[in-house]
Amino acid sequence: MPAGSAVRRIAVVGAGPGGLYFAALAKKLAPHREITVWERDARDDAQGFGVVFSDETLDGIAQADPPVFAALSAEFARWSDIDVRYAGQVRTCGGHGFAALDRNRLRAILQQRCAELGVDVRYRTPAPPVARLAAGYDLVVAADGVRSATRAALAEAFRPELDERHCRYIWLATDKVFEAFTFIVEQYDFGALQVHAYPYSRRRSTFIVEMAEEAWRKAGFEEPAGREPGRGESDLPSVRRCEHLLAAHLDGHRLIPNASRWIRFTTVRNASWHHRNVVLLGDAAHTAHFSIGSGTKLALEDGLALAAALHEHPLLEGALAAYEGERRPVVESAQRAAQASLEWFETVGRHTGQGAGQFAFNLLTRSRRVTYGNLRARDAAFVDGVDAAFGGAAEREAEGRDAPSDDTVPDAGAAGVPPMFRPLRLGRLRLRNRIVVPPLATFTAVDGMPSGFDRAQLAAQVLGGAGLVFTGMTAVSAQGRATERCPGLWTDAQEAAWRSVVHAARQLGDTPLGIQLTHAGRRAASAVPGPDGIGRPLADGWPTLAASPLPWEPGAPSPRAADAAELAGAVADFAAAATRADRAGFDVLGLQFGHGHLVSGFLSPLTNLRTDRYGGPLEHRLRLALEVLAAVRAAWPADKPIVVRISAADWAPGGTTEAEAVAICRALAGAGADALDVSTGEVVAHQKVPYGRGYQVPFADLVRNATGIPTIAVGAISGHDDANSVLLAGRADLVAVGRAHLYDPLWTLHAAAEQGYAGPGARWPQPWQPGSRRPPGPGADRVAPRLRLLPEAAAPVHRRWLPPDHPAAGRPVADRPDGAPGDGPPGDLPSAPPTGRQDELPGRKPTEPVPN
Repeated sequence: MPAGSAVRRIAVVGAGPGGLYFAALAKKLAPHREITVWERDARDDAQGFGVVFSDETLDGIAQADPPVFAALSAEFARWSDIDVRYAGQVRTCGGHGFAALDRNRLRAILQQRCAELGVDVRYRTPAPPVARLAAGYDLVVAADGVRSATRAALAEAFRPELDERHCRYIWLATDKVFEAFTFIVEQYDFGALQVHAYPYSRRRSTFIVEMAEEAWRKAGFEEPAGREPGRGESDLPSVRRCEHLLAAHLDGHRLIPNASRWIRFTTVRNASWHHRNVVLLGDAAHTAHFSIGSGTKLALEDGLALAAALHEHPLLEGALAAYEGERRPVVESAQRAAQASLEWFETVGRHTGQGAGQFAFNLLTRSRRVTYGNLRARDAAFVDGVDAAFGGAAEREAEGRDAPSDDTVPDAGAAGVPPMFRPLRLGRLRLRNRIVVPPLATFTAVDGMPSGFDRAQLAAQVLGGAGLVFTGMTAVSAQGRATERCPGLWTDAQEAAWRSVVHAARQLGDTPLGIQLTHAGRRAASAVPGPDGIGRPLADGWPTLAASPLPWEPGAPSPRAADAAELAGAVADFAAAATRADRAGFDVLGLQFGHGHLVSGFLSPLTNLRTDRYGGPLEHRLRLALEVLAAVRAAWPADKPIVVRISAADWAPGGTTEAEAVAICRALAGAGADALDVSTGEVVAHQKVPYGRGYQVPFADLVRNATGIPTIAVGAISGHDDANSVLLAGRADLVAVGRAHLYDPLWTLHAAAEQGYAGPGARWPQPWQPGSRRPPGPGADRVAPRLRLLPEAAAPVHRRWLPPDHPAAGRPVADRPDGAPGDGPPGDLPSAPPTGRQDELPGRKPTEPVPN
């Protein structure tokens, strides 16, 4: 039996690009198949504007169906630049690579291909009910979009999750042909407004206007949007209002609607993509926010994968399982990036105080897919410009110098220094770089005494090059230990042991040392954590204290609700431990007010059910935290900084809100905290955490930009590229790298070697100086011969979209009115980009050169 022969009759619901592409490929692979596509709209109905493709997707189309690829390629608009228009300035970053075309031309090409292959496409014909289709066909492919009727009819099987987001957006086109992917962010009296625009033909550009709900209402869009247009009609008053607001960017051109109205983006996820012989494809299965690319791109990739799976697997169930197994990880990765991106745009107002260069870098790295190193490889000059400004400010602040009086004079830092190796002043303490080794528990203590392994770990980390190194969490009392193997600082013997540990570390280097103090509260009396990092309560542990008598998990021992005397005792224990930490020689004091420990339990509304002066509204729930901090601040020297860790989110319904997290941090800073270590979670056992690379960074960003308080980003940051991205974007002042330092205690020094940095921010121990360069790998001694008669031309960093009939097309850059790098026909290489160019928006004076 030939592959895929079990599936002979296929029904496709929806003749969008994804459904048509799948139908064409499935028919091409098995011409004997009977494939019918139902589409309620007419063949020539205009649907949408432009779509953008990545090189990766285009490579797949080229291999799967060369005729389709050839037809698409003939009409692509191609460019490589991204322009960020912000605060009256333009910042350009090149080297990206885009291809776009009219969505209706894409549909026409796929319609023609389906006709050539014999696919039966029925326009103006609503699909029969899914039950009837499933009974009459071997396979039903639901490509019927974000509001899929098929998915709704089988909701119990697919178990969809529809997450309607907070911004409003309206999808438009314009007859202004932009030369690059253009982000516009404007600040008005009603709030921030952003535009996502890109060219897709010789005559048109896509133009998406997006606003936060509150700004949208204040801007007066609610009233016209309230007059619901009919099917296919547009909200014309809103279109004209957008045209007026953005006139400076449209240069006299118009906005063009097509059934355009204000909507909210909905992220679609499904627990399953297939049920019996029905399968979801494209937006019916998943969506990803338009700010990271095209849903059409994902739909086409789905179509290719489904057609291939049907060809490779003889049985339908195996084919559908293989399709979902292959595509789901790809889609979920895209959705994680899209979630980060859409949340950044939902809160873009947090960043509108940044300089133009840093703002552009922040925007470009918002999804965490594009990073510092990635951007440097694409456009080194752009990153150098942002780096220099960041470095100048960092060195000035670390040295206590004032900002230049003339803000047109660059205040550049030393060249070639990655952001992670810029200095920082924490209180009165100067750190040589911005990498922190956070508290990493070893669970090797006996009777609260730090062990030989604690000593060895601290020594290794001091040698490793980080700017600040913390010991593991240290209990302020025997009752406050998380486990019986945790160290403490409540006896003279423990103080002496820590003094010895610090003294030994001082013989190895002058890296500032910190100690984190905690009372574990209801997280005390636990077993040493297992692989998931969570210690389960001991059945026969010691009595524990908490805000309320709530066990960590069902069946676990309940803590006792602490009374006033016990709380006063805990405050005194923190102060006494702080005094001991100072005598032991530590430079920085950390306080654990997160992760469900005692103070955290008072801060969270999920774990504090009290009705006295320590419970209820946030100002009462803050009381214990402020009492502890005040007592510690009085006991700890004023010239030594205090860092407080919080859980900024509980990852459970009814938990700490973002507004509460900001209020908590403001209160802690006002009470003497020099920096906030912004973590999340571990407050309740039923948390649902969206783990992923840098998943907690947005909370450090929130706190830093809402309060101006120095923050430490922590959690799933393991590469120097991510650390540099976080710092240069202004999302945090310091980056804590935890588990990666367990894997490699010399992580920071190795990161310096990998980046070719050998300055004062990465000080190698003298005996190890010979190893300060990255060792050569296999083949490093091989010298490649010359194999080309003439050198291959390097791809230009900057490539603009200028259609062949554009007045500037084909002219040298210097002769063009705007001096912009240009493009000939698709596929031609543009002239070399200019240097030192300054861009300005109409009527606005530029202040800095665009980094070309």
